[in-house]
Amino acid sequence: MSPHATGRRRAHRSVAGGVPVAVIAALLAAGPAAGAGGKDGHAHVVRTATLGDIPLGAFSNALLPGTVDDDRGVDLGGIGSDIYPAGRKGEFWTVTDRGPNGQIKVDGTKRRTFPVPGFDPAIVKIRLTGGTVRVLAAIPITTASGMPVTGLPNQEGRDEAPYSYDARIPVRYNPNGLDTEGIVRAADGSFWLVDEYGPSLVHVSARGKVLARYVPEGLGLTGTGYPVVEALPSVLLHRKINRGFEGLAQLPGGDLVMAVQSPLSLPDTGAGETSRTTRLLRFSPKKKAVTAEYAYRFDPVNVVDPSEDDTSELKISSVMAVGGNRLLVEERTDKAARLQLVRLDHVANILGGTWDDDTTSPSLEQLDDPAASGVPVLPKKLVVDLGTVAGVPGKIEGVARVDHDTLALINDNDFGMTDGAGAFDAQGRLIDSGVETSVVYVRLPRGN
Repeated sequence: MSPHATGRRRAHRSVAGGVPVAVIAALLAAGPAAGAGGKDGHAHVVRTATLGDIPLGAFSNALLPGTVDDDRGVDLGGIGSDIYPAGRKGEFWTVTDRGPNGQIKVDGTKRRTFPVPGFDPAIVKIRLTGGTVRVLAAIPITTASGMPVTGLPNQEGRDEAPYSYDARIPVRYNPNGLDTEGIVRAADGSFWLVDEYGPSLVHVSARGKVLARYVPEGLGLTGTGYPVVEALPSVLLHRKINRGFEGLAQLPGGDLVMAVQSPLSLPDTGAGETSRTTRLLRFSPKKKAVTAEYAYRFDPVNVVDPSEDDTSELKISSVMAVGGNRLLVEERTDKAARLQLVRLDHVANILGGTWDDDTTSPSLEQLDDPAASGVPVLPKKLVVDLGTVAGVPGKIEGVARVDHDTLALINDNDFGMTDGAGAFDAQGRLIDSGVETSVVYVRLPRGN
């Protein structure tokens, strides 16, 4: 299936591809990156392309006939969960998230809505043509038998309960459901994705069939139409709701690095909401096992985003390999983002130690200064403050390499949805937010 479109829609932030280490070193030699959008030694936008309106029902049913009976006026969006180079100039692989969803408060409690419950997450290949994002092809993500996985929550009591568009009618859970985020492509043509529900690492064939889903030990997920392997540390069972894995990078040797979007709720929700320490995990596809875990420390929220004072708004949405064991890590809120350079040093590996024991008190997440408590927190250095670069949209969730000094950023437009009962009109049709999916090229400063 190869749907085509012209475009106007914004993309989100993730990181993929590899920026040569020499370039990163040159960037750092000049000190912290400046923010203005000019061409005099500052990062600046050199290209913007947007995705046009593609009815979500037509898109979905062309991939898997009969999956969407009513798209409620929603267009294809949400493809900015990540971006990864597809090999040809201006072409990228992207991935949708779980589909249109929002929150509506009913009797004082927020409910998670799924207005198009039949939507199936998809891998989408795009090409930038002038100012347009064009869809070249799409691959639906399916079970081993070719059935849609859907984007619905998996487990009652652990995941948010799904409801209809107006938050009045419960929707069934689906153990196959995936809230897909990061994407990389392996040398054999298969894909690796990360998911927020488990959280999980998902291996998908070149045709979209789930080959295996790697989840935390003790998750107890049953009833799936594909193999589930409990191969991740059990401490990940404490992931914050809707904040599982979001970033995924592929190192030069083939190992994968997954980022937990936000600090774990360990020992409780309050600890996770106020913590600035999250975790990165290294996974070996050859060994089918996690081989390392690292503590990553966010900057204070008002440093990342001067307009924000809520620490719980800090997230990692993208990680990108830049050679050797180095990564670019995107720290963000919904309005601002910064790219940090880190090195995955073996001495910083905390896998299997004290901090993976959920009875440890205080927990890693509760430490005000983890380094002072002996935790080998990953050192980092600011490469660019995207929040101060004119023309960069909000909610960047994907980052990829374009050339030696240019990055492609893609935003998550949430399928044009907003939260609250006002997201749909009296006929149940979407009132579009007007936020588009966009791919933006940012040229980095070369130093002085």
